[in-house]
Amino acid sequence: MIRHLRYLAGTLIRARLRGEARRFAGLLSNCRNAQRQTLSRILELNAESYFSRRRGLNGSTSVYDFRRRMQISDFETIRDEIEELKRGNHQALLGNRNRLLMFALSSGTTSQAKYIPITTKFLSDYRRGWQVWGIHAMDSHRSLHFSDIVQLSSNHDQFRTSGGTPCGNISGLVGAMQNRAVRTMYAVPNAVSRISDSCSKGYAALRCAMGNAHVGLVMTANPSTLIQLSKAAHLHQNELIRDIHNGTLSSNFEIAPQIRQQLRWGIGSPNRERAQELELIAARTGTLRPCDVWPKLGMVAVWTGGSVGAYMEPMRRYLGDVPIRDHGLSASEGRMTIPLSDGTSTGVLDISSHFFEFIPEEEYETSQPTILEAHELNEGRNYFILLTTVSGLYRYDIRDVVRCTGFVGDTPLLEFLHKGANIASITGEKLSESQVVSAVRGGLNRLKLELQHFTLSPIWGDPPRYRLHFEYGDLPTGDTHQQLATHVDAELQESNVEYREKRLSERLGPLECLAIPIGTWERYIRHRQSRLGASLEQYKHPCLVPSLEFSETLLTEFAAPKWPMDSKAA
Repeated sequence: MIRHLRYLAGTLIRARLRGEARRFAGLLSNCRNAQRQTLSRILELNAESYFSRRRGLNGSTSVYDFRRRMQISDFETIRDEIEELKRGNHQALLGNRNRLLMFALSSGTTSQAKYIPITTKFLSDYRRGWQVWGIHAMDSHRSLHFSDIVQLSSNHDQFRTSGGTPCGNISGLVGAMQNRAVRTMYAVPNAVSRISDSCSKGYAALRCAMGNAHVGLVMTANPSTLIQLSKAAHLHQNELIRDIHNGTLSSNFEIAPQIRQQLRWGIGSPNRERAQELELIAARTGTLRPCDVWPKLGMVAVWTGGSVGAYMEPMRRYLGDVPIRDHGLSASEGRMTIPLSDGTSTGVLDISSHFFEFIPEEEYETSQPTILEAHELNEGRNYFILLTTVSGLYRYDIRDVVRCTGFVGDTPLLEFLHKGANIASITGEKLSESQVVSAVRGGLNRLKLELQHFTLSPIWGDPPRYRLHFEYGDLPTGDTHQQLATHVDAELQESNVEYREKRLSERLGPLECLAIPIGTWERYIRHRQSRLGASLEQYKHPCLVPSLEFSETLLTEFAAPKWPMDSKAA
């Protein structure tokens, strides 16, 4: 009854969101015009900044002049301005009407984190993109209007700069700014995002979410997060049931007293009826799978493209055969696509938020590559994206490789393939992460096996070769490792003609498998998450690492010698 009343109360909000979705759809038939207006809006908004004034950028700057006055950039181009922003000098990069709210932290190509400005206008664009995505998703699955949401996010205020600006994750900021009426739809209170210990955070999220039988939508960035949570639910099932029965939150987890107090409304009163339901599920199935715990689950929203596609099948073991809708291509730097249907990572370009330019993949490393606007793309071709945003990123090379899969009107549909940085080439073979994921998935399918985490990396030798790492015990021993190596090697030769040529000419040796000690991935993942800018929800396990030192580093720094390990590679 409460959820039906909430649905009626939200009639005007849904009407506004559908109007926003129609407005966005109306822009898609004239991509060129929409993009020119977006560029003009961005440049006018920050025209009085020192950065823009030095380059003569303002609302009347044409695309031609914009390209002439602003070179293709990366984070180093604006590092000095970012440092000024961190100290409180907002006009270094931003206009007066574009107030800085926070910095989103993102792992950089060096050991230093990138501080990405999040401004009032950026947040407005970001939320509008999510609203278009959300109303499409909910109208496609009407039951979601009467369900609750489990969303996992991270803290937007992990620490502050010398100028007092919060630094963290933008998803936490969105949660912190939601009004109370909207928050009633969410089963996990935003305070959970401020728990620093990842195990404690996961348990608190499960404690709040599993006490709710009306969850219809589960959202987080990475599907591996849901796999880990599902495993934690099994591990702590008795404790969860007891906490739900008693209306408590276990003291066995590291949660600050003030956060425990803030979680009271999410925990609620003792719920013996719900505890009994969960107890019966656990007795019948031996575990607490989300698909059993939430019988009204109508959709899962996670990334599905690129390397994370390898997690789809393992995730379904816990979530069931539920519709999956991709979030769209997004990063701390900006939201790029909005998927409008289930079961695909393809989304329409968000042409009303940012200005986009594209470099054909084959021209990326040339001295004078072709630069295309969005309406000039060709279906079936791959491109690198250049991003211009209201947060002061101009012609920013985000190093994402996408494929144009079609058009809505004359606005391109894009599918994320891989990060351009995740290319390995020791003899000119140019292996991409998407090729590796596809090859390993193909090899595993042939053997009817599954892996949660794996990483391929080159190793030096005579000749050099590639090594596939996975944990001891994840796959049967004996001939299985050699069979997998043979299958993956064959798949790579099929998908990459230059890899095949180097293998046939023996400039590359055959791929090998190495089972690493149990617990290595856990230590490696914790290390990566502890780096400034990494978060549990945004963690993406690297399926390809181009470094020749990776294998040795993994074994010497993260593998515990007490665990068994193959004496030699398969």
